[in-house]
Amino acid sequence: MPTTKQISWIKGAVFVAALIPLARMAYLTLTGQLVDPLEFITRGTGDWTLYFLTITLAVTPLRKLSGWNWLIKLRRMVGLYTFFYGFLHFMTFLWFDHFFDLAEMWKDVLKRPFITVGFIAFVLLIPLALTSTNGMIKRLGGKRWQWLHRLIYVIAPLALLHFWWMKAGKHNFNQPILFIVIIGSLLLMRVWWATRKSLSAAN
Repeated sequence: MPTTKQISWIKGAVFVAALIPLARMAYLTLTGQLVDPLEFITRGTGDWTLYFLTITLAVTPLRKLSGWNWLIKLRRMVGLYTFFYGFLHFMTFLWFDHFFDLAEMWKDVLKRPFITVGFIAFVLLIPLALTSTNGMIKRLGGKRWQWLHRLIYVIAPLALLHFWWMKAGKHNFNQPILFIVIIGSLLLMRVWWATRKSLSAAN
């Protein structure tokens, strides 16, 4: 078990490391090294949203399997980075695709199913980000806070569907299938543990 100081250093390292993808996108864009900067930023922010979502879902299984209970201290930060990159992904869509024209953006959301599910997933992330503080946990109460944050189990399939449809346009299914297997496994672990707990309580 790391000491409090070591955990602080780990959290600091994770915080900085999570900004590296954004720094890379900004650097390549500003130095003119990209053929299509908009495409690169849109895909990059979307991909990293899914990466951080996957890492967030992996924290609890890894903690249970390894016994490293201190990992739970990283989950909030990683979850907030999921929202952060999701927000950047959405703002790229709103700014560069629609120049902040909300009416046109809304038409696009309703017209194109893969954008619809991505938009819903992003909207569902907002209450999770807003209630991530200790103060909100106390205000909502532990049980209500836990129920609210189970929205992640709705967000994950929506994000996967958004990713699948986006890649399907280019007939590239390798990444979507990989993420479906990984995230599906992480969710099935939770179902398994919850079932075992219910059976133990019944006995």
